[in-house]
Amino acid sequence: MTALAVAAVPPPLPTDAQLPDHCKPGKPWPLGATLAEGGVNFAVFSSVAEKVEICLFDRTGTREVRRLALPCRTDDVWHGFVPGLPAGTRYGLRVHGPYNPAEGLRCNPHKLLLDPYAKALDRPLRGGAWQYAYTLGGPARDLAMDTVDNAAGAAKCIVPDPEFDWGDDRRPEIPLEDTVFYEVHVRGFTKLMDEVPHGLRGTFAGLASEPAIAHFKRLGVTSIELLPVHAFNDERRLIDLGLANYWGYNTVAFFAPEPRYCAGNDPDDFKRMVKALHAAGLEVILDVVYNHSCEGNHLGPTLFLKGIDNPAYYRLAEDRRYYADVTGTGNTLDISHPATLRLMMDSLRYWVEEMHVDGFRFDLAPAVARNGQYEFDHRSPFLAAVAQDPVLRRVKLVAEPWDIGDNGYQVGGFPPGWSEWNGRYRDSVRDFWRGTDGAVQEFAARLAGSADIFGPSRRQPSASVNLVTVHDGFTLNDLVSYNDKHNEANAEDNRDGESHNRSWNCGVEGETDDPDVLALRERQKRNFLTTLFVSRGVPLLLGGDEMGRTQGGNNNAYCQDNPVSWYDWSEERRGDPLIAFTRELIALRRELPVLRDNRWPTGQPDEDERRDLAWYSVWGLPMTEEEWTNPSVRCIAALFDGRFTPVEGQPSPGVLLLFNASDEAVVFTLPEAAGVEEWRVRVDTGEGTFSHEEAERVQPQAKIELDAHAMAVLVEGRST
Repeated sequence: MTALAVAAVPPPLPTDAQLPDHCKPGKPWPLGATLAEGGVNFAVFSSVAEKVEICLFDRTGTREVRRLALPCRTDDVWHGFVPGLPAGTRYGLRVHGPYNPAEGLRCNPHKLLLDPYAKALDRPLRGGAWQYAYTLGGPARDLAMDTVDNAAGAAKCIVPDPEFDWGDDRRPEIPLEDTVFYEVHVRGFTKLMDEVPHGLRGTFAGLASEPAIAHFKRLGVTSIELLPVHAFNDERRLIDLGLANYWGYNTVAFFAPEPRYCAGNDPDDFKRMVKALHAAGLEVILDVVYNHSCEGNHLGPTLFLKGIDNPAYYRLAEDRRYYADVTGTGNTLDISHPATLRLMMDSLRYWVEEMHVDGFRFDLAPAVARNGQYEFDHRSPFLAAVAQDPVLRRVKLVAEPWDIGDNGYQVGGFPPGWSEWNGRYRDSVRDFWRGTDGAVQEFAARLAGSADIFGPSRRQPSASVNLVTVHDGFTLNDLVSYNDKHNEANAEDNRDGESHNRSWNCGVEGETDDPDVLALRERQKRNFLTTLFVSRGVPLLLGGDEMGRTQGGNNNAYCQDNPVSWYDWSEERRGDPLIAFTRELIALRRELPVLRDNRWPTGQPDEDERRDLAWYSVWGLPMTEEEWTNPSVRCIAALFDGRFTPVEGQPSPGVLLLFNASDEAVVFTLPEAAGVEEWRVRVDTGEGTFSHEEAERVQPQAKIELDAHAMAVLVEGRST
């Protein structure tokens, strides 16, 4: 079945009269709803429940027609087998137990709950009063239980059918050093793409369509990193403002794909997408949120974990009515608890084994790597569990290495087996290209792979995921167009979002028709992209940066499910020369092994006085200590010697990089380089040119003029 094929019609659901009215003992494993011969086994963990009921609904998911108590409890797992129940059945949970928020207990059987192990939901979740276990606006607030039944309007779980024809699906298994991540939003990428059938735009099928895949392949990216695709909830506050949770960092189901992304509300749409992307040689990486849930703080909704076993799933404060929060969302999941750890590990393995994904990027990863004392710990339960897991050890694991808790900034702090978003790379590259005093030394360390950060943990340069822009922050176009954030559309009086962006508007804030400013902005875009793709480590490209995508200065568009965030596929954007420039940069990186070398350069001379990496001043002489520490230095050259990156026993071409972040054109004297007969100027960001066989040929110690705010890439050649 192709990505755009129509899914097979499922067997009809039983009528109300055909639904069973009794429940057998069943088994405590696996957790969730499992289709078995003759029916469905249900298993739910709760150490505080006094009774757990499975509620079965009609075909529309609006009317409850059966309520069956799970008859057995084994080690705090409530379980039962419902005979005759088919795949596709709509169901939910009711958990009877104490409602005493002052002690951290929040069971309310009047509220239908989602199964934490649900593999599919029957609808998207949009915040409303029905989601709360207490009466909104009441004087006692969350301390008083609401007794209004909410089942009619609540989302329902769907009993999954595990059958799917994967055919000859194979994982691309792209080595980290050869990887180019492309961060993209499922909905936003194709919402305005005319070539995609209207009903498929903004869905997994749309992302797997021929036009979408053609763009990925033309660019040359290898790994499609999706913003969260786990089912999530739109907060009531946003709904009231006419907004939505666009990014999706508000998880309500750790196993279920978001229904609004599933064409025809078919959860297998995700699998068909993965199969199509794999067939094109592309990996699928999921941005996952295991640090918190959508249930917020003590005044938040009750949708699943809070009403099932609040003290087990969440880190509670000393006053147990409240939550410990190192995520900034109102709660933090307690992964030091066995039940929560099991939930997360089962979820990760499910997405690898059943959904065939190729890796994960962990949002606010220190929050999941804290021990029972809330300290970041290499031996925390989660990191230890991942390290020994044979399924997870074969996929890519990338940490966003910061949260808002104590000692939460952990760039370089994760153990072997993990890569990390390198926030220090982002900051130093931005500082260098905006002309910050004293930026050159830090810039050089990041360009060379950040050995000072990742070397102490015995990792390689591929531990550093290099990035200039990502979803949270300015796009590349806005990074060079705005000094300040412009988030008024988020309805928070422009208080949200990062205020210190290390951006530079090139002389005018926002849109302008000044040709000099526009030319400088285009040059700065080329500088950032070229730096990204010639740096040691693993590059991450924010989707749309290659064609000048703008959010109008909004650096926190998490709630903008509209053209502010959607990708612009107009003819003007499709014709942006930056697309071809980016494609050539990725191809150049693929062509030159020295740029992908996964070893740390030492800078030490060998017996021939050659160095794997050497740094030079604008004069073509080795950088002096005085130049390294001079805050006014804006120019530098780096020579990566290809002799130290042999391919099949033969030296690979060396690369010479020239950087001019000053406000004036500068003449570089090329350094004397042992064994180099000539250089070919492959990239000049000042001119916006990219050359191949016709590249200008220059000799060592020749002089090259670089425009202000420009860089050049020279590749070692052989004179003829």
